[in-house]
Amino acid sequence: MSDAAARQIERMKSVFDAQKSAFKASKIRPYAERKADLEKLEAMVKEKADAFAAAVSADYGRRSAAETQIAEIGFTLATAKHTRQKLKSWMADRSVPVPMTLAPGKAYIRREPKGVVGIVAPWNYPIQLALAPLVPALAAGCRVMIKPSEYTPRVADLLKETLGSLYSEDHVAVITGGPEVGQAFCDLAFDHLFYTGSTHVGRLVAQAAAKNLTPVTLELGGKSPTVIAPDFDIEEAAKTIAWGKYFNAGQTCVAPDYVLTPKGSEQSLAEAIIGNAGKFWPGPDSNEDYTGIVSERHYKRITDMVEEARKGGATVLQVPTESGTGGNHHAFPPTVVLNAPADSKLMTEEIFGPVLPVLGHDGLDDAARFINDRDRPLALYVYTKSKATAQGFLDKTMSGGVGVNVPMLHLSVEDLPFGGTGASGYGAYHGEEGFRTFCHERSVFHAPVWHPIRLMAPPYGKLFEFFKKLQAG
Repeated sequence: MSDAAARQIERMKSVFDAQKSAFKASKIRPYAERKADLEKLEAMVKEKADAFAAAVSADYGRRSAAETQIAEIGFTLATAKHTRQKLKSWMADRSVPVPMTLAPGKAYIRREPKGVVGIVAPWNYPIQLALAPLVPALAAGCRVMIKPSEYTPRVADLLKETLGSLYSEDHVAVITGGPEVGQAFCDLAFDHLFYTGSTHVGRLVAQAAAKNLTPVTLELGGKSPTVIAPDFDIEEAAKTIAWGKYFNAGQTCVAPDYVLTPKGSEQSLAEAIIGNAGKFWPGPDSNEDYTGIVSERHYKRITDMVEEARKGGATVLQVPTESGTGGNHHAFPPTVVLNAPADSKLMTEEIFGPVLPVLGHDGLDDAARFINDRDRPLALYVYTKSKATAQGFLDKTMSGGVGVNVPMLHLSVEDLPFGGTGASGYGAYHGEEGFRTFCHERSVFHAPVWHPIRLMAPPYGKLFEFFKKLQAG
């Protein structure tokens, strides 16, 4: 371990201790202060929107400013506003009914902050996936430490600077650094740990948290399938599939990872997807609206996956590039692959890039079997004109979330819980579910000064028999 990493880890531990002490000294943060916390965050994101867009673009080599506005700035602002508007009702105690045998006592649930929570944010949406979990954590009244990805250092530094100007370090702190710092971060005895990233690293995070019995939310990924029913028009499906797949150059955890289309339509669909992608992002090597791949390592990984499939007999279609001069060398063009070998990395690993395998199915039962033979995905998309067909397909499959006739938009519905199942993660957030994630729901039974239970003390006699009959109904 380098001296710099060691110093960062020691500094991180002192921040953690300070937050623990601050929470012990003042456990319940009043509604007015939580509301003010959210208002400050909203104002900062609005003010620094251009700076954030520039930072993430610099980290990527090129990141579409429009995509940053839509998926990061706008998303975060919508989350903060929705939470602020609902906060008072979410904070309120929840009364629950009391059985006759316990009357006249009262029972209720207090939603209390869990304490000091950690958020590990990934590189693909480094602003949204740091701040969107921060919103419910602040709303719940928690103290928060955020570890951004080392792949987006400029965004990490800007988060540290901007959040540091809003909150004291014993309230919200940003911890920067590489993998060694990240590992030490997950080893801290947080009261809750929130991780977004790969399934492989998610397993390691869960193991680290288990040592401290820290509850964990894992927002992972997987191979999210898109299924086209025989009743849906191929050309229409291609339009939104192209948008959903190549937005952020496919570096989205819920992007369509592969498509199952009725056999015989594979070529037509592939050509339609590439045709639409070419209209959306012509000349992707120099198009400012087309996002680059975040690093040379990730670019090489995607290139190798496509070449492996090509050597295995697959057909590769791509949006044409221009001269290539003056563009971002990490701009991988929108790509569709036909007949990818079943054992190729394109079909066995999450792609996380602008490459879309297209396969044929022999009907929706066949498509469901194909999906169910693999790990449960974070998202599933089904295109059909029939509500009954859509419901029937959902009955046969499992996934974290679902989009019918459009990809990704389920994330933008604030009151829909967002999370995975199985290998795509566990736990959820967004809306009230996010608030509850960072709360401990504390059960309380409040008896009056005198309660009939006193009459139930030994020696048991006729009164016990009476209560026994009441319990038996």
